[in-house]
Order: sequence, then C-alpha cells, then structure tokens
Amino acid sequence: MKFETKLLKGKLVKRYKRFFADVVLENGDTVVAHCANSGSMLSVKPEGAPVWISPANNPKRKLKYTWEVVQIEGHNVGINTGHPNRIVAEAIEAGEISELAGYDSLRREVKYGKNSRIDMLLEAEGKPPCYVEVKNVTMKRDLTPKGNAEFPDSVTTRGAKHLGELADMVSEGHRAAMFYLVQRGDCPRFSVAGDIDPDYKAGLAVAIKAGVEVLCYQCDVTPEEISISGPLPMDLPS
Repeated sequence: MKFETKLLKGKLVKRYKRFFADVVLENGDTVVAHCANSGSMLSVKPEGAPVWISPANNPKRKLKYTWEVVQIEGHNVGINTGHPNRIVAEAIEAGEISELAGYDSLRREVKYGKNSRIDMLLEAEGKPPCYVEVKNVTMKRDLTPKGNAEFPDSVTTRGAKHLGELADMVSEGHRAAMFYLVQRGDCPRFSVAGDIDPDYKAGLAVAIKAGVEVLCYQCDVTPEEISISGPLPMDLPS
C-alpha cells in the first residue's frame, strides 16, 4: 500500500483523547493530527518519537492531518488501523499470502454472523468460502531483539466476539481465518497478550480447537509505503 500523499515528518508531543495527537513538524509548527487507532497504543506513543503524518485530501475536514507512522528504537511502525484491510487485500490479490491463494473473488465488509461484517470474504467455485478477520498489531513491550509482537494492547470484547463468529462459520462448513497483521518489522515472533486480556486468549484457544486458522504476517514500513514482507512465527494458546 503506497501512501497517496507525501508524508510530513515531525515529533510526537502527545496522544490524547484517543483520537488526537499533537505533532511538531520539522518547520517548527505544531499541528493536531487525527489518530486513527482506538487501542491503547501501548509501546508506540512515546513523547518525542519521530512520526510521519499525512495531509488530508479533503479541504473541509476538521483535522488536516492523520498520524500514520511512528519510529521506535530506529524501527518504523504503522499505527493507522484504517490501513490493514487494504494491505492484506492487496497482498492476497497479488498472491503473496500462500495460505489464502486460489480464490476468484475477494469482497470486503460482507455481512455475516450476528449483525457483524467480515473484513474479507474469499470465494471460488468448488471451494468453501473463506471468512478472513484482520487485526492490526503494533505492540512490542520488550524492545530488545528478542521481544515479540503482541495482541491485544487492551481488553477487546469485540475481538473475542469475532473469534466466536469465525468458529461458527467453521461449524457451518466454511473456512475461517484470523489474520494478525504486524505493522512493524522488528519482531521475531508473535504472541497473545493474555496478561492484558485473558478472555481473548482463552477465546482464541477455543476458536483454534474449533478449526479457525491463524495467520500472522509482518510488514516493511517506510514513509512511502507499507507492504507485507513475510509470515511471522507464532506462540499460540492451546
């Protein structure tokens, strides 16, 4: 996924009220950027960190910038949760996700389950449909080279609900996959943060036993584009 506009570099002053971030640009101006991330952003919001923001294309938009990337210990991290579905969809259509290859169509935001929408529905003649739920991963609490990427960074009852609905699709004879997209490239493995949300960890274990597949891919993140670089080994609950 290439950024549609040239990103502007600055330094993070602070993130507040979940959806706002004050940023000092290289020219000295302080601007308020939209933070398109409703999670806690644990480990990816240190004050003074280098950040990149995108200018809004819509002149009528209240906030003229969106926070896109933060640099942690020299490594870029994509924090905008509006991008993962597009990144994964582009990778699937380009044949870069071997586990999800061989489908003729990819539809996004399709209604399913109990008043929910699946991020992606893959379909092909002669194959059961594949329901794909995408989760954005940014957290790395251990900043040493051995530190894993972790999810979730806060309690997510909605995420647990999605796991149950994916398991329901498997029970109906379909295929279902939980896709963790790690928007950073400095993690050797992925693990579930059960200390933050034990119910989510338990729900994932149940979903796996029910036949839900789990995939995890990491990204190369630059101020020009974010692209999937390859699969990441996982430590999953049993």
